[in-house]
Amino acid sequence: MNTLQQADFFGFAEYLPTRGAFGAHTYRDIYEQNGDRVYALALWMSGNELAAEELTTNTFCRIFAETDSPTPEEVDGALIIELSQQIPLGGLTLDCMPCDKILSARKNTLRVDLERAVLQLPSTERIIFLMHDMESYDHARVARTLHLTEDKSRSGLHQARLRIRELLAT
Repeated sequence: MNTLQQADFFGFAEYLPTRGAFGAHTYRDIYEQNGDRVYALALWMSGNELAAEELTTNTFCRIFAETDSPTPEEVDGALIIELSQQIPLGGLTLDCMPCDKILSARKNTLRVDLERAVLQLPSTERIIFLMHDMESYDHARVARTLHLTEDKSRSGLHQARLRIRELLAT
């Protein structure tokens, strides 16, 4: 099997640059290390499987065109660029009031209810929540990836959690 056929297993064969010592196995390894995370974030942000697949493909085409061996953070940056072309990202829009009573979000919450609540978040707060709470990124990485300050990242996460709690309590 030639290099092009090996690369075609994930559909990027026509986009892969023909560069020196880097073969299809290098691209495959990078894709396997990052593909599930990129697809999951794309799915949560788009809410649509086809759109998530397209975002994932575009993300890897973009990053492989830029560099032979991208870091996971560079892959995330490429995803944010792709997302920002379809979804407004950047400004924080939630401004939930401080809780004046305890909202019971711990009742028998179904996963589908949590998923609906996350999908109702504004896009910037949603991606902050996903990156921090679901992908375990620290605030420094979230801030670098989204071009925000760490304080904005913390504030966005706090607002997202408050909004999810409000949505689940109703």
